[in-house]
Amino acid sequence: MARNVLITGSSHGIGAAADIAFAKEGCNVGITYHKNPEGAEETARECRKYGVRAKIYQVDVSKHDQCRDMVRDFVQEFGKIDVLVNNAGGALKIPSGEFKDMPMEYWDEQINLNLNAAAYCSRYAVEDMVEKGTKGKIINISSVHSRVTWVKRRMLPYSAGKAGMNMFTAALGVEVAKYGINVNGIAPGLVFTKIADRYNPEELASFRRKIPYGDGGTVDDITPMILFLADHEKSRFIVGQTFFLDGGQSVDGSIESMNFRW
Repeated sequence: MARNVLITGSSHGIGAAADIAFAKEGCNVGITYHKNPEGAEETARECRKYGVRAKIYQVDVSKHDQCRDMVRDFVQEFGKIDVLVNNAGGALKIPSGEFKDMPMEYWDEQINLNLNAAAYCSRYAVEDMVEKGTKGKIINISSVHSRVTWVKRRMLPYSAGKAGMNMFTAALGVEVAKYGINVNGIAPGLVFTKIADRYNPEELASFRRKIPYGDGGTVDDITPMILFLADHEKSRFIVGQTFFLDGGQSVDGSIESMNFRW
């Protein structure tokens, strides 16, 4: 029987690549977007080429009620949820000024998007998995910036939210392991997706200097780990871990690497 996989933020980038990778393995997929319907439709078309079912959801994952309704609709549509990938996140439009100047609304938006959204979606996924006895998988997509600061871009709330996600992954993983549910995370470093197009060549060169491997990654460096953590047998003994896929950036103890000041 085909497994059913729901991935948030999957109209582009890592989320879209993961949906397509799961479709290639014969999984039915849920594709979500907030403001990119064209990207979601393209992802769905690619997935359906492999003969699987694909359903698109427009959802603001920073809103609890929308996450609840999405997960419940997905369960009603496919019968159960086997894998949830909490991929949606981002820094949004970063306001000018330092922390002392930051509108508190921005803090709330960032924590809702980069931490609370994973809890909202996981809450209802776990409910269904436990009720149906599903040996499910929850995979949270964090960031290298849960461990490495980025001063110039003023990403304090983003980093705090992603660091919170790592601990959420650990705590939830420990709690639900008794049900045969695995919760783990992935923290990517620089990955060349469309989002990276916003950086100019000088900025990209600066990034590369801070990565021991010497370059950023691609979605093909991330999706194999997602598939591995979603595999029931291969990852059954892994609980509450966050894996940093960042070319060594998070384990390089140099001041330049750990504190982004261009």
